[in-house]
Amino acid sequence: MNNEPALRADAKKNRELILSAAEALFLEKGAKVPLEEVAKRAGVGIGTLYRRFPTREALLAATSDKRFLSLAETSRARDLDFTPSDAVRAYLEELARNTIIYQGFAASIGTVIQCGTPGCNAITAEGHRLLQRGQEAGTIRRDITYEDFIYVVTAISITIENDCSSESRIGHLVDLFLNGISIKVSD
Repeated sequence: MNNEPALRADAKKNRELILSAAEALFLEKGAKVPLEEVAKRAGVGIGTLYRRFPTREALLAATSDKRFLSLAETSRARDLDFTPSDAVRAYLEELARNTIIYQGFAASIGTVIQCGTPGCNAITAEGHRLLQRGQEAGTIRRDITYEDFIYVVTAISITIENDCSSESRIGHLVDLFLNGISIKVSD
């Protein structure tokens, strides 16, 4: 739930203009585009941008909010069809795909998801839920944390960005990680 007070009509319009400009520029130029350029494209002053989004990560979280909400909802909907391990695999792959949507986004995903937007809260809660489900099923080691998931998603996403690898490698890289965190049953 968003704890922000309701915005006046002009403030709401400015927020929407900023988000629209940010989304377009992040897609065009990457997550490191100067925020002054975002404000200029939105037709607002830089102070207006910073009043709504005090950090670049807050702006990235807001532009990703709908995608993150959708990711969490899709993940929860799979519970009956996926084993705990398969659900974690799908979650990690989808989070990595959502992290490479903007060039340079991967390096800040760990900070972005702590911004407290509904989408950030949803993917964090879902990741914790999936981790616990895997640990309770005995398929994921007890010493693995949600932060480990984020470190791996960051590493995978940066790898895909930096070497221009095909997005199809995400599944392979997630599998490499999962093989390391899985509990091995002796033959």
